[in-house]
Amino acid sequence: MKVLLINGSPKKEGCTYTALLAAAEELQKNGIETEIFWVGAKPVRGCIGCGGCAKAGNKRCVFGDDDGVNAALDKAEKADGFIFGTPVHYASASGAVTAFLDRMFYAGGSLMAFKPAASVASCRRGGASAALDQLNKYATICNMPLISSNYWNMVHGNTPEEVVQDEEGMQTMRQLGRNMAWILRSISAGRENGVAMPVVEAKIKTNYIR
Repeated sequence: MKVLLINGSPKKEGCTYTALLAAAEELQKNGIETEIFWVGAKPVRGCIGCGGCAKAGNKRCVFGDDDGVNAALDKAEKADGFIFGTPVHYASASGAVTAFLDRMFYAGGSLMAFKPAASVASCRRGGASAALDQLNKYATICNMPLISSNYWNMVHGNTPEEVVQDEEGMQTMRQLGRNMAWILRSISAGRENGVAMPVVEAKIKTNYIR
């Protein structure tokens, strides 16, 4: 089993990475393979709703080779769980990870459906709850069970060294890793014992203006 961790910070090994690494190390201790995928520091194109992904039928973004979205989708197809991480920018998730996940879910949401997910936010002081709420919406529109910890999945600090000093935040990350491992093993045990996946109805869309 494998968990893909998305680092949505422009800093490759900054505060967000430090939080994700703590969760990843705990997953590894519990026999789960991990990979931290960095969104990068280059501009990420936003989704324009062109529908090219649906027309191509390949669950990939038509622009995705330019900024790593399709590379992440290749990895998502083989992953069993996800942790999405972001720094807090203006009391919300980073612009880069927002654009990245918009396109990742629009093009390849079905590759992630019914796989457990968690969100992690790192902040200097405030805004983490709003950022988590934003990231959690991706999972909850895609039939993905949300994984929690013993507190909201956030760490505080202005540098990686400060994040490590946030003992409660680091404990939260470790518990998140253990909880994710437990759910993954539970899903695997259920599958081995004949527990079927949920039935998916055809999507009903109700427009307010007709």
